[in-house]
Amino acid sequence: MSLLVKICGLSTPETLETALDAGADMVGFVFFPPSPRHLSLELGRALGRQVKRRALKVALTVDADDATLDNIMEALSPDLFQLHGKESVARLRDVRQKFGRPVMKAVPVAAAADLAVLPGYAAVSDRILFDARAPKDATRPGGLGAPFDWGLLENLDLKLPYMVSGGLHADNVAEALRVTRAGGVDVSSGVESAPGVKDPELIKAFIRAARATQELSVR
Repeated sequence: MSLLVKICGLSTPETLETALDAGADMVGFVFFPPSPRHLSLELGRALGRQVKRRALKVALTVDADDATLDNIMEALSPDLFQLHGKESVARLRDVRQKFGRPVMKAVPVAAAADLAVLPGYAAVSDRILFDARAPKDATRPGGLGAPFDWGLLENLDLKLPYMVSGGLHADNVAEALRVTRAGGVDVSSGVESAPGVKDPELIKAFIRAARATQELSVR
């Protein structure tokens, strides 16, 4: 199965085009006001049109209500919802059924005990995203540039597709994939020159580094 590469938190036509040209499989758009990557619905609509089915459009939300998701559906028409808050298993099931889109649940990881939620989420999700658990005083649950102990996933027995995020960049993505055997990687702050400011060269370098691991595995 080919590796999925997701560039998240895109917010300008130029950096979106860079990610698409470089071969990103998924492009992520953040709809969460505390984040420096938050998009207005109007900008989300414009960027969504720019994608033109060249990659999957992912809408990242955090404990969003139905009205918010309705607005995102109308503006972006995402291919996938990434639920990055404290959504319950029941809430995931409701979102998936009501909006008719696949759901990827972000699971924050700091210790082995954090994986105890997996059976419940796996029953109602289409994909799991493992991310570093944010510090208690953080204003948002992700995009903080910190990795977690990838070794916690070494013996993972999960039938569902999963991705890894949290502190990834071009220099460590190969090691993250080697340890976790994840089917995809998700990067945001690791391709930025400042919070919320994507760097085209870093985007291209990250995608090259991720793809290089795939090329090595088929030799």
